[in-house]
Amino acid sequence: MRAFTRTLTVAGSIAATIAVGGMTAAHAAGTTLSKGHVDVLDVEYDGVGLDLHVHDESVTPDVEYAPADVVLQALPASAYTVPSGTCYSHLGTAGTTVYRLPQVENANLLWPGLSGEHLSAGVFQSDKVQVKLTSVSGPGKLTVYKNGLCPKSNRYFDSGDATLTNSKDVAAGEHDHANWVFTKAGSYTATFQVSGTLANGTKVGPTSATYTFQVG
Repeated sequence: MRAFTRTLTVAGSIAATIAVGGMTAAHAAGTTLSKGHVDVLDVEYDGVGLDLHVHDESVTPDVEYAPADVVLQALPASAYTVPSGTCYSHLGTAGTTVYRLPQVENANLLWPGLSGEHLSAGVFQSDKVQVKLTSVSGPGKLTVYKNGLCPKSNRYFDSGDATLTNSKDVAAGEHDHANWVFTKAGSYTATFQVSGTLANGTKVGPTSATYTFQVG
């Protein structure tokens, strides 16, 4: 597990925004993140419920946001030509342009991660919770896939494939990166939910969070 400084979640209140290094209330309510290491699906458990946060590690000290308080941007430089081969057919026709936030860090783009680093071992059964993509609205589809897993299923989430469960286990202490691809430019909203079962058998969640992406 990486070491990092834990900071408060920015939720749009004046008191919270002042605490985060002088950030204004206006910024907190509409912060756009377009570059750097940001754990988009950051799972947390406070002893009562599960939540999803956006954890921006590109700044010092790092900052956590409620998903409703940020816009996640895939800049025009994220344009990506779909390669040939069955490993990429879920992105569209080979040779067409999509927008990809890559699994491998690119300092000029947003580097979206998935994190269970705030989850403690021994709390949940098998030390895992489940994150599920429940809906996407936008001009195209969202697919989140992992390099190197083909010909096995290489997709965590795909809003255009009803045959997938669109659910991923997230382990306590886990930190992961994958490719986030939007098939067309424009504005998207994506809703994820997180749920789990405590070691004593008590079910927690699901809790939902909706994210906004601006693409291209």
